[in-house]
Amino acid sequence: MNFNEKLIELRKSKGLSQDELGQRLGVSRQTISKWELAQSYPDFQRLVLLSDYFGLSLDALVKDIDVQDVRDQNLKDKQITAIYDDVQNAKTAINTVLNVFAVIGVVGILFFLALGILLS
Repeated sequence: MNFNEKLIELRKSKGLSQDELGQRLGVSRQTISKWELAQSYPDFQRLVLLSDYFGLSLDALVKDIDVQDVRDQNLKDKQITAIYDDVQNAKTAINTVLNVFAVIGVVGILFFLALGILLS
């Protein structure tokens, strides 16, 4: 049985919703959903909380986790974070350039207004 299947079975055996389990672990319902869909895996701290909550050893809880899947998911998460950071940095750079152009535009307008006043 895979970790996500085991988690679903354990949660249901306690009669808990994803939201209730999330509250007990200090995570959102969406996080529990991602764990159960094998879209992500809990960090070590959450694994310890899960093992304590369900009264299982850590080894019994994670016995069937495919370590390569976890590595791949972590790599994908890091790549997504890097892309997000790059987009944020690009937005900041574009905003800086736009602000510089706005200042240049205002200065230009003021210059031509002052020139018009002086020439009249």
